[in-house]
Amino acid sequence: MSNLLRLIGRRLLALPVMILGVTFLVFFIMSFSPADPARLALGEAASMDALEEYRETHGLNDPLLVRYGRFLVDMLHGDLGTTTGNTPVTEVIAKAFPITLQLTFLGLIIAAVLSLVFGVIAALYRDRWPDQVIRVVSIAALATPSFWLAILLIQWVGTVPGGWGFFPALITKWVPFSQDPATYTNNMFLPAFALAVPVAGSLTRVVRTAMVEELDKDYVRTAIGSGVPKVEVISRNVLRNALITPITVLGLRVGYLMGGAVIIEIIFNIQAMGQLILDGVTRNDVFLVQGVTLTVAIAFIVINIIVDMLYVLVNPRIRSI
Repeated sequence: MSNLLRLIGRRLLALPVMILGVTFLVFFIMSFSPADPARLALGEAASMDALEEYRETHGLNDPLLVRYGRFLVDMLHGDLGTTTGNTPVTEVIAKAFPITLQLTFLGLIIAAVLSLVFGVIAALYRDRWPDQVIRVVSIAALATPSFWLAILLIQWVGTVPGGWGFFPALITKWVPFSQDPATYTNNMFLPAFALAVPVAGSLTRVVRTAMVEELDKDYVRTAIGSGVPKVEVISRNVLRNALITPITVLGLRVGYLMGGAVIIEIIFNIQAMGQLILDGVTRNDVFLVQGVTLTVAIAFIVINIIVDMLYVLVNPRIRSI
């Protein structure tokens, strides 16, 4: 238990260091943006004297490290600046980020379920026709871009002329799950499925390989030879040991899912982080783009730390290190 707590403690201590690093990286890159915050705030008709006065007043002429330090202090107080519409960035992100997070985790759940089912089936029927079919389908899924699949799904099963009309092609109004579970599920299924398919394709191969390696071990043959039902051996031992590697890979895919969710949101007209980034880039809104990028990056780090700790809890061999 002490080794386990020490390993978890080390990961928690690394968290603020990683967040500090990503904040500096985002701030440093955004400092090279050609957009002038003074010009955006005062308008194109502002004089050079007014622009210079604004820069001095708001510290835009200060050295980079001074501006970064001030940015960190403001961020710790929940201030990420204001948009060009004079709305606090944190307020805008607070409304959009939960939607992106929901889409990401729905895609994660679908990918995990699909990969677990097909990966286990492929391993149990190794080198037979189910394994061959699943191998071809998983490779095709892995090679399919989420945005292209999303467009195909809209054409095939979306509410468009010529489509089957099962799911809305565009989400015109966001409906929370707590308000209407049926409408929420109907709205989110297509985006989440399009997001999940490429991840499920790659993860199926990982699950299949891990299961095959575990099934070939001596303890499995010994247990089955001793009369223990094969289903019990697979469910209690093989599956648990084989899932250690897929859990790690799944954690690394969270960043892909979150980045893909931003694109999928734009395709399905979901008013979340993807739309914020598009609006920020279109309007040269430096603070909005910076805030959204920083939020997604920090969320990716936190989620991967959580998955890392989950990996430690699942794998008993690491606890003894």
